[in-house]
Amino acid sequence: MKVAIMQPYFFPYIGYFQLINAVDIFVLYDEIEYTKKGWINRNRLLKNGSDELFSLPLKKDSDFLMINQRYLSDNWSVDKKKLLNTFNEAYRKAPFFKETFILIEQCLNYSNINLFHFLYESIKCICNHLNIETKLIVSSTLDFDNSLKAADKVLNICKVLKANEYINPIGGLELYNKDFFKKDDIVLHFLKAKNVTYKQFENNFIPFLSIIDVLMFNSIEEVKKMIASEYEIL
Repeated sequence: MKVAIMQPYFFPYIGYFQLINAVDIFVLYDEIEYTKKGWINRNRLLKNGSDELFSLPLKKDSDFLMINQRYLSDNWSVDKKKLLNTFNEAYRKAPFFKETFILIEQCLNYSNINLFHFLYESIKCICNHLNIETKLIVSSTLDFDNSLKAADKVLNICKVLKANEYINPIGGLELYNKDFFKKDDIVLHFLKAKNVTYKQFENNFIPFLSIIDVLMFNSIEEVKKMIASEYEIL
């Protein structure tokens, strides 16, 4: 049983979906603190030849709430139209604009404006679009010790799920130790995304943009191949 655990992000980059596709169960943390300067509700797209931030506007609230306690802005109906217009302006001439824009609309039209549920649904929606069949689980539905931190929490979740393999993004290489997991008969691996490149109009290529950018310039079959093969397991 291969497991990965991550917090949710808004239209994350292709490596996020490579990780989902590489495991049997993908756990999404919902009881973690929202970080204003993180990437939970924002990402980057291509606009006029350069990268530009886009974000989900949130209702003003305490900076110490969990992501499942945060909500989209009170003006979400207007903000949603602005966000759709941003994608339309940036990509309307892209070769796979029509089908990808329909996907964006489907994600943004989700009725639950709780931040976690909105992000969870958008990730699930994109997985369905890419025929990724990995089981998605919300962390709060599991019976584990949420007071634990870092590697101890990850290991506890793996044990609850009876995992024998845990795969983490390459960014955790200095955080997690293979021997720490091995003592509980769990093999720790790291996923390193390759430098996936493709034509972005006539511009110099800008890597690691949102999955939306990948979908705008590549067919579903091409993206599925990238997700299935363009990475290394270390």
